[in-house]
Amino acid sequence: MNEKFNEIYEKARGFIYRNARPLDLALWKYHFENGNREDVLTALMAYQNADGGFGHALEADSFNPNSAPIQTWTACEVLSEIGFTDGTHPIIRGILRYLDSGLDFSEKHNQWLNSVKTNADYPHAVWWDYSDKVENYNPTAYLAGFILRFADKDSTLYKKAEKIARQAYEWFVSAVPYGDNHSAACFVALYGYLKETGSGLVDMREFVDKLKEEVNANICRDTEKWRTEYVTLPSKFIGSKDNMFYAGNEELVQKELEITRESQLGDGSYIVPWLWYNEYKEYELAANWWKSRILIDKIRFLKAFG
Repeated sequence: MNEKFNEIYEKARGFIYRNARPLDLALWKYHFENGNREDVLTALMAYQNADGGFGHALEADSFNPNSAPIQTWTACEVLSEIGFTDGTHPIIRGILRYLDSGLDFSEKHNQWLNSVKTNADYPHAVWWDYSDKVENYNPTAYLAGFILRFADKDSTLYKKAEKIARQAYEWFVSAVPYGDNHSAACFVALYGYLKETGSGLVDMREFVDKLKEEVNANICRDTEKWRTEYVTLPSKFIGSKDNMFYAGNEELVQKELEITRESQLGDGSYIVPWLWYNEYKEYELAANWWKSRILIDKIRFLKAFG
């Protein structure tokens, strides 16, 4: 690694060690300091509730300690990030139990809720205000894929996930391009789970084509906005040169690398480009937590592209 990267890395490491929650510190060590999965899992389990779901501000923009689908999705993302696939582990069994419970699930829409009623009782960003409106399959598409990967194929939950995955796919291919990066990321994950399991549920070629169309529609092409605004960067979807979305976006990736090298703050962090848009003072704490997550992503991005 070159001198500039080493400088960025050391400043980032200092921030992490001074500010990160135990989970993000464990993830930092896992990615960059030969840390182990067990430490990540131990830290992650602190956010899991008795019902198997996750809460306690695992997704740092909602301080609700109760289980919620979006918080549980966050836990699934951590497991994927460290390549953890032991379906017998209590974390995964707990997640499946929560998803099978019917909690926070809309029978009307055949989707898990994006937000839950008890969010109102705790500090949270305005986008986690409760609404029974369910759309774009965030995080339902992801959770269905997780079930198909880890649940017993003879279980009622597995059959339910098959139906949801088909419905989600049919909606997706008809809606592209609709410009929602969070939902798009859930469908990228669903594709990955279907590919891993060899499922014949959907037309995988059509799925890839539509994913590429949606991802390219999501990536912000106005690079001046990248420094200060909450827009979709290439790294949201492109983590390496062998990524299926890299072709055609090479120049944008190089531009993001350039901006990442230039825009690190003095304390080693990067800006958090969003606000909560309400009066909760806990935003400042959440933003500081997010900085560690952002740092992990940016250092991984820099390393992946040299």
